Amino acid sequence: MCKPWVAGIGRGRPGQHAELDLYIAVGLYSHMAIKYREAERLSSAFYALSDPTRRAILARLAAGEATVSELMEPFDLRQPTISKHLKVLETAGLIEGGRDAQRRPRRLVPLAMKGIADWIEPFRQQWESRLNNLDAHLAVMKQNSTKQKEK
Repeated sequence: MCKPWVAGIGRGRPGQHAELDLYIAVGLYSHMAIKYREAERLSSAFYALSDPTRRAILARLAAGEATVSELMEPFDLRQPTISKHLKVLETAGLIEGGRDAQRRPRRLVPLAMKGIADWIEPFRQQWESRLNNLDAHLAVMKQNSTKQKEK
């Protein structure tokens, strides 16, 4: 059976559903574009977090803003290498650069980790629930074992 809302095909005059088709197509495209941007942002954030040097840079910036030279100090890396790491973090939206006279300090974006935390939260809740269930089950097993030994 032909569905009349699909691509204007079906019974009735040709083009009769063109306006509805356009509305559906725009709606689907907008939804896909928004979801794609969110997925892309999340992927770039996880990519940025996958490197231990970038995680260390984020940990340092959690204490306050810092210049590239200050961020280079704990690492045995040259300035271009640190700058590449900073670019990845900036592209992921985790940090931002500023300008203070001659200094160009970097700082964390205030809500940068919120998207990551929101995505991870259901998994955390699921595993917390599973571990609580396991704790309860082990407590019951221990209690049953103790009762059997007393008999």
